[in-house]
Amino acid sequence: MKMSGNGLVIVISAPSGAGKSTLCSKLAQKLPNLYCSVSCTTRPKRPGEKDGRDYFFVSEKKFKEMIRRKELVEWACVHDHYYGIPRQFLEKNIRAGKDTVLNIDVQGALKIRRLFPGSVLIFVMTPTMAELEKRLRARKQDSDAVIRTRLRNARRELRFLPKYDYLVINDKLADALCELEAIVIAEHRRLAHLSPPRFK
Repeated sequence: MKMSGNGLVIVISAPSGAGKSTLCSKLAQKLPNLYCSVSCTTRPKRPGEKDGRDYFFVSEKKFKEMIRRKELVEWACVHDHYYGIPRQFLEKNIRAGKDTVLNIDVQGALKIRRLFPGSVLIFVMTPTMAELEKRLRARKQDSDAVIRTRLRNARRELRFLPKYDYLVINDKLADALCELEAIVIAEHRRLAHLSPPRFK
């Protein structure tokens, strides 16, 4: 049995601090046919981030121009900043048979599911809310007010769990990465993604 022509669209969502960016990056390193989508954002660049690798950092004016030109397959405003996925990058990968991971929030995930009904939605979470807060504070990137906002948003995002296909608890990074890899492999064996077999 062979894969059908199109690559998988894999959405990974998680509250800030749950480790989704690290997991997406390491998953792409393990699976040669899997690529991480690079989103556009209006938020400021963080230390160590590189334009074109982590995000395409654009002004709010530029982002809104991209919306008007329908150059984004989905976009959302999260934590007072805009995020969106370039349409051309995603559609090109799908047609080429490449699996593409989208690191996006729950709003974007539901939009992608409507546009690509066969997409795979995975939610990543820490073992507890207390652990999530611990990780946010350990980053030393946000004020107390911002951390409280992120924790409130995390509780809101958890209400969308029934909309997802899988839940991965990121307690130990290596274990969570193995679970994600297993999900991708299993989805490739799903009959809906395979060309009809011919048995002799």
